[in-house]
Amino acid sequence: MTTTITIEAQLRLACWLSPAFPTGAFAYSHGLEWAVEAGDVRDAAGLALWLEDLLQHGALWTDAVLLRLSYDGSSVADRLRLAVLGAALAGSRERRLETLTQGAAFIASARPWATPALESLPEETPYPVAVGVLAASHGVPLALTLAFYLHAAAGNLVSAAVRLVPLGQSAGLDCVRTLEPVIAARAVASLRTTEDDLGGAAFRSDIASMRHETQYTRLFRT
Repeated sequence: MTTTITIEAQLRLACWLSPAFPTGAFAYSHGLEWAVEAGDVRDAAGLALWLEDLLQHGALWTDAVLLRLSYDGSSVADRLRLAVLGAALAGSRERRLETLTQGAAFIASARPWATPALESLPEETPYPVAVGVLAASHGVPLALTLAFYLHAAAGNLVSAAVRLVPLGQSAGLDCVRTLEPVIAARAVASLRTTEDDLGGAAFRSDIASMRHETQYTRLFRT
């Protein structure tokens, strides 16, 4: 029985966090487009360092904490407060657009798996909050959810970099591989977090998301 539940959980996560799941994640670069133009990210090694900073100190870490807190949110009031808090923590207009638009698309696309908890979320719900609530509603293990979420987020940015730098597919794949231990460690670390752990210090990434708004030529929305 335990094995069956675990397999079903993995299949759900693989679907919800697949690049094919219609959240529009392909349209967002999280400021990476400006970082490439500015020369901060020029190759696979620079990309790996940029993403490791996001996982350790930046918005991806904040997302992991929000997901963990939302997973444990037991009431409508808790979930509403976290949705508002998550939106407020966005470091720029484009970051706010990114997380709220993806959150709305995730909720709409997840309707076949919808639960009362998911339906109780407000229209403007950050993406990690929506994922955490749905995973908890289906009894998907938290550690698994966190690892899959961070892996999907990093993978999406690698995909963006493959087009922007540009990188070869093999170099992009190698970047994802080198990030595996970092993703695993951050997923485990976020299991023990509280609201006091929200926030980050990846200032260059925050600046990139602000500068992207006025970038002359853009392929991505953020």
